[in-house]
Amino acid sequence: MRIAMIGAGYVGLVSGACFSEFGAEVACVDVDAGRIARLARGEVPIYEPGLDELVAGNVRAGRLSFSTELAPAVAAADAVFIAVGTPSRRGDGHADLRYVFDAAERIAEALEGYAVVVTKSTVPVGTGRKVRDLIAARRPDADFDVASNPEFLREGSAIDDFMRPDRIVVGTASERAREVLREIYRPLFLTETPVLYTTLETAELTKYAANAFLAAKIAFVNEMADICEKVGADVQDVARGMGLDRRIGPKFLHAGPGYGGSCFPKDTAALRRTAEESGAPSRIVAAVVAANEARKRRMADRVVAACGGSVAGKRVAVLGLTFKPNTDDMREAPSLEIVPALRRAGATVRAYDPEGMNEARGLLDGVTWCDDAYGAMEGADALVIVTEWNEFRALDLDRVRGLLASPVLVDLRNIYDAPEMAAAGFDYRSVGRPHTPPEDRGTGAGAAG
Repeated sequence: MRIAMIGAGYVGLVSGACFSEFGAEVACVDVDAGRIARLARGEVPIYEPGLDELVAGNVRAGRLSFSTELAPAVAAADAVFIAVGTPSRRGDGHADLRYVFDAAERIAEALEGYAVVVTKSTVPVGTGRKVRDLIAARRPDADFDVASNPEFLREGSAIDDFMRPDRIVVGTASERAREVLREIYRPLFLTETPVLYTTLETAELTKYAANAFLAAKIAFVNEMADICEKVGADVQDVARGMGLDRRIGPKFLHAGPGYGGSCFPKDTAALRRTAEESGAPSRIVAAVVAANEARKRRMADRVVAACGGSVAGKRVAVLGLTFKPNTDDMREAPSLEIVPALRRAGATVRAYDPEGMNEARGLLDGVTWCDDAYGAMEGADALVIVTEWNEFRALDLDRVRGLLASPVLVDLRNIYDAPEMAAAGFDYRSVGRPHTPPEDRGTGAGAAG
């Protein structure tokens, strides 16, 4: 099978590399000449574990190529996947579809022979039909079908998600298109991956519904964490008790500073807008969006409270900036609310992230960037863990204690045991768990200079 992947961003590059691993010939096309040049040199422009090796191996095998030229790739393709960005539109929160429709117009001009045009991008209900109408209007002679094949990739584990998916969703009214996609995904059929064939509209809504439900689980457990703090309960035990119920499950029941990233914020906003426009507004989705936005704004208040009510003139160390570990993605990351709020409150912020520093530099002003976690905490009045990177899970606590000017540690991801931290002399604050005062505060040995 020959595939043209329009868009070499996160979804397009991961999908293209994985399809080529299945044995398909994949041409990834992008208008960003700089990105294509980097890929042609063997440089993967995003951080995703295992992606660089997967790309390199399939380029060497001749199954994966990169270009800025759309027409040749589309003309030779059995399936053309649209995997361009659909960011939230300013003003109304709806998905911005200009890149999708621009790609559709260019595809229409380049089609030669039969092809299936597949929307891989996350798009509002009805977009697939608009793509079909746009191509048909521009090229009445074109032989094509349109399908929706939403992605369900988690950043940080996208390759495994693609290779071992929970399900594949294909939305199309054409049996011919189904056959093409059935052949493309044949390696997964052999492992009995469930495949759901639906209408275009159903496939498009399924992606939004899934992400909104997961976002709701996060918002819910965060509200439970607030209640736990008021009544003396432990949110981790509450979440465990909930998650053991097979009707609920344990995933996405981890209290923290709120969700971020490229999917949940924009997808919940877009679904809320779609619901309003369809005359069936979703109060649940609207509440999830509002609760998450408020939660991220409140996180800096926790740090201020841990510092005695003021951070003016104090040094705060921040570990983790990306919205989650194993990615360099800073989109909608809680740190983008927390760090500026601390700066406005008068704090000096020293920060470190294993992969997100380059992205963060362009988004956060007035921050001192450090080479490692221990460098960030030297002489700090408080240490804040914002992203749960593995390297932060086993810090040398004696060294941390010695570097900090004051042993205040605010763990927004609950990666440490509260009694153990108190025993180690930390004034340890976490999320949704009782505050345990330090057994022996002592004095920090870190220099303040």
